[in-house]
Amino acid sequence: MNAYLAVNAASANPPQLVHLVYKPKNAKKKIVLVGKGLTYDCGGLSIKTAEYMLTMKADKGGACAVLATINALAHLHAEAEVHAVLGLAENMISGSSYRPDDILISKEGKSIEVRNTDAEGRLVLVDCLSFAQDLEPDLIVDFATLTGACVVGLGSYTSGIMGNNEELKTQFEESALKSGELVGKLPFNRHLRKLLDSKMADIANISPGRYGGAVTAGVFLSEFIREEYKDKWLHIDIAGPAYLEKEWDVNVAGASGVGVRMCVQFVLDILA
Repeated sequence: MNAYLAVNAASANPPQLVHLVYKPKNAKKKIVLVGKGLTYDCGGLSIKTAEYMLTMKADKGGACAVLATINALAHLHAEAEVHAVLGLAENMISGSSYRPDDILISKEGKSIEVRNTDAEGRLVLVDCLSFAQDLEPDLIVDFATLTGACVVGLGSYTSGIMGNNEELKTQFEESALKSGELVGKLPFNRHLRKLLDSKMADIANISPGRYGGAVTAGVFLSEFIREEYKDKWLHIDIAGPAYLEKEWDVNVAGASGVGVRMCVQFVLDILA
């Protein structure tokens, strides 16, 4: 998992890949939930400004949501085998930092040109998604505070739904809205894939322009999803509502637990 390990290379703390399993006897489906767990993100050598480092303790929101979801489903005795994969890491700076211009080899064997070390969450996720596919599930859903671009596009209170399967995206959207969480579907545009082209590797970790950043991040992840799982995978960008400094709706200020209600409802709906 060289992409994942590169992100944590400068941290004084070792990375932790956490794999939790809830396995009832009467499971109807096998579902893997994957969570981005950046316990802190300073941006690495492509360092954030001081303003944007505030609240970066919340960059583990995806992993927290996945942890809470599997716990809830177990307590509800859901008739699904649920796996939670948490990619825990810390993106810091030291002499051992990974660098822009590095070429990383992912678990899937694809090479990645690093153009920005602050596009680190997707590097953690691709190796965790590779691990998730090895579990041979019926569905994979990842949750990540992945892009500021998603917040620009959908606002602070709405999560973005991405994936290759429009029917599955709509199904998740309906469950999420039923649960009381706000979501919006974002389309994959095949032309945006060209923005991730690299002369030195199979793919670059970020596009050269600022526009469509939430979608290009999703397209990047999709490149590491095997053909047989393309239509069984969803990516949920929770960057907007995961952590806010003012109360909103039913949520207090701070960490909202976004993703838990929508994912629990989605799993229960597909089992109904």
